[in-house]
Amino acid sequence: MKRYLILAEGKSGDPHYGKTARGVLRYSQHPTVAILDSTRAGETEDGIPVVGSVNDALCFNPTTALVGVATQGGRFPPAWRDLIRSCVAKSLDVENGLHQFLTDDPELAELAVRHGAELRDLRRPPADLDVPTGENLELDAQVVLTVGSDCAIGKMTVSLELDREARERGLRSVFVPTGQTGIAIAGWGISVDAVVADFLAGAAERLVVEGAEEGDLLWVEGQGALLHPAYSGVTLGLMHGSAPHAYVLCHLAGSNAIEGYPEHPIPALSELVELHERASLPARPARVACIALNTRALGEAEARAAVAEAEEETGLPADDPVRFGAARLFDAVLRIGAVRTET
Repeated sequence: MKRYLILAEGKSGDPHYGKTARGVLRYSQHPTVAILDSTRAGETEDGIPVVGSVNDALCFNPTTALVGVATQGGRFPPAWRDLIRSCVAKSLDVENGLHQFLTDDPELAELAVRHGAELRDLRRPPADLDVPTGENLELDAQVVLTVGSDCAIGKMTVSLELDREARERGLRSVFVPTGQTGIAIAGWGISVDAVVADFLAGAAERLVVEGAEEGDLLWVEGQGALLHPAYSGVTLGLMHGSAPHAYVLCHLAGSNAIEGYPEHPIPALSELVELHERASLPARPARVACIALNTRALGEAEARAAVAEAEEETGLPADDPVRFGAARLFDAVLRIGAVRTET
């Protein structure tokens, strides 16, 4: 069992750039014993102490330092190099989900060997990836993919909540990680946004094949968004490579434009439903089963009103699985026949 020190300098309270930290805190089987963020030292986050330095964290006996932030371009800010060095010098393993790989740094690699620490780059893809073989269409497992109107709106969280609901009902359910945070939580997976474009669908196929060895119901973590001007390619690769039987469409309630791209409006949810169904792999057309709303910015009454509005607009069941539970969304997936209930 690992004991995490989450490195979240300046971002521990940020739901966007601190999403790795928040995901691991909520869903990992491994306990987090401290969070490093000098801007909040002395506070707590979900009952976990926030410390200002690596030395301050050692009294909590961490074994692994996890990079818990996302950065612009996936690279380390200059000050983080000293932070990583401090962790390694204290013999802490380091798990890194950024695009800049620690194992490619000769100095850090040598320091890790000297102090008996392991550097793990969660985003490094397997070296033997290839294009899909069609095995994704031969599996007995039922596959559900989360898709969304934008990036960083909760596709991973929705997948995890639905997986939890399925397992509580006694099903052989598996969360299939496709990004660095999901990999940190589940301990396996491929970060598909680091895969060569030609092999992206092949990576998705490999993930569902591996997931099918462990369970009958696979919840594939979505990435990007089909209408995103920068990250649409990863979404289409996942759609065709995982060949889902159904989609769960995720949306941040109240948002009407792509984050960081105000000139790119988000169309109506009904249009997004049609877009994803039309873009499915022709060999396995998939339907949108339900709408998962992220209502974090809304009050209780506003959140319930947003759920009702989404249902009225699309004619599909809608809910916020974090706020109100995942049961209604799971039942919606059941109703379109994308899940077999035999255990």
